[in-house]
Amino acid sequence: MHDGHGFSTRAIHAGQEPDPLTGAVVPPIYATSTYKQDGVGGLRGGYEYSRSGNPTRTALETCLAAIEGGTRAFAFASGLAAEDAILRALLSPGDHVVIPDDAYGGTFRLFDKVAVRWGLRYTAAPITDLSALTACMSEGTKMVWVETPTNPLLNIADIEQIADIAHRHGAILVVDNTFASPYLQQPLALGADVVVHSTTKYIGGHSDVVGGAAIVRDDEIADAIAFHHNAMGAVAGPFDAFLTLRGVKTLGVRMDRHCDNAERVAEFLAGHPKIAEVRYPGLAEHPGHDVAGKQMKRYGGMISFRHKDGEQAAVDVCARTEVFTLGESLGGVESLIEHPGRMTHASVAGSALEVPADLVRLSVGIEDADDLLADLRQALG
Repeated sequence: MHDGHGFSTRAIHAGQEPDPLTGAVVPPIYATSTYKQDGVGGLRGGYEYSRSGNPTRTALETCLAAIEGGTRAFAFASGLAAEDAILRALLSPGDHVVIPDDAYGGTFRLFDKVAVRWGLRYTAAPITDLSALTACMSEGTKMVWVETPTNPLLNIADIEQIADIAHRHGAILVVDNTFASPYLQQPLALGADVVVHSTTKYIGGHSDVVGGAAIVRDDEIADAIAFHHNAMGAVAGPFDAFLTLRGVKTLGVRMDRHCDNAERVAEFLAGHPKIAEVRYPGLAEHPGHDVAGKQMKRYGGMISFRHKDGEQAAVDVCARTEVFTLGESLGGVESLIEHPGRMTHASVAGSALEVPADLVRLSVGIEDADDLLADLRQALG
């Protein structure tokens, strides 16, 4: 019904028709584990047990498919639960995957410490160097996995070109779209086969719920993920689905404000004498600026920077902010600051994916920009 409508119209209405019985405009929380059957196998609306399906979760999944331009979506208990189900649904022992050489630490840990134990092989490749990425492809490569922008280095992958490379080699492309959000980037339209999100981040948007999602267009891929979604059971509960759906409604307006604020913060940091490098795709000097401009609506709310005075100075900045809260995660309305090397990316320490020790990551929130700039100014000293 909402196919021809704009993004925010779909975000507010898809899967969320007023309740036919009461006229309630918000889908209710169906806090039930099971459903009455009208005779053996006589299911009302197809619901039999809430691991297999729950109307609140269905509303969220319908909405997520609509805003990502997919046909089917699956809501999980966390982003990593979604990633795990994608790997198990679409790969077999012995298969090879190409992953980013600057992947999110949790994604790397899932491949390196979990998937490898049941026979998966992976190679970490630079997603910005297409010839190097192509060189990592082999006959056994069944999947290419990218984030764009990457976490925490904010590198940009050319989704269209990487989809072409993956498909030429008979592999599928999975894109982690968490940093951009569906509002700023639509990987399925650019050739990706699966989009994955930590809905904890921008989609939920309020730092009050943990969740994940996988969105697809292809029926065969959808059926495989659907089977594992139910068989493994890491599903989003109705309360979490309700909160996530509540967040989705304001995704467009929030992302606009995140981007407005991040652009001002990035400009400020780029001119600061204590900053060695600012990584933000919206800056003209960012190596991925042109590709990001081609495939993203705007450049997002995430910024990383390197401190000229090294690791301890970077850690000290994180301790001194007052408006920016020191904490992990990202994508909420409040601004967060963290030291990836000791916090979100500690799991890649000592590996090829280790992040620079002098790196600080900002999740720029939707507070007043002047307050954010003043806070960073005092924290940098």
